[in-house]
Amino acid sequence: MIRIFTTGGTIDKIYHDANSEFVIGDSLLPELLAEANLNVPWEITGLVRKDSLELTDDDRAAIVSAVAGCAEQRILITHGTDTMTVTAEALAQVSGKTVILFGAMQPARMRHSDAVFNLGFAVSAVQLLPAGVYLAMNGEVFEAGKVRKNLRAGRFEQTD
Repeated sequence: MIRIFTTGGTIDKIYHDANSEFVIGDSLLPELLAEANLNVPWEITGLVRKDSLELTDDDRAAIVSAVAGCAEQRILITHGTDTMTVTAEALAQVSGKTVILFGAMQPARMRHSDAVFNLGFAVSAVQLLPAGVYLAMNGEVFEAGKVRKNLRAGRFEQTD
């Protein structure tokens, strides 16, 4: 069983034309997973619905607590890309579980989004990687504490 925790972020954003703002909506993950005909059992739990820049230390503590306290050993977490690395580092204290954080650079509701690919890639990664905390984005896997977001290039990069 794969436990999936949602925390918001770009992957779940909805664009409202009237006020030119994004808001975090209900997660599209159940629909995307059903469309993928995923043969691995999964269960989704919503933790928070925030842009990652709005996550607090208390939010991160709740995420760590949820991961540490769940029975599953394989865990996916949707997360906004701006502070994904911070949450990944906070999760490093959890041992004995494979934890994958992933998200999207464009909302899943948009036609040209990397969300579906990143979801499929994360589902594969969580089943193949050993225990640890990782980011899975755009076809690459990074260990927590060894990655940064390159804002200019719009991608994640490994650090030394």
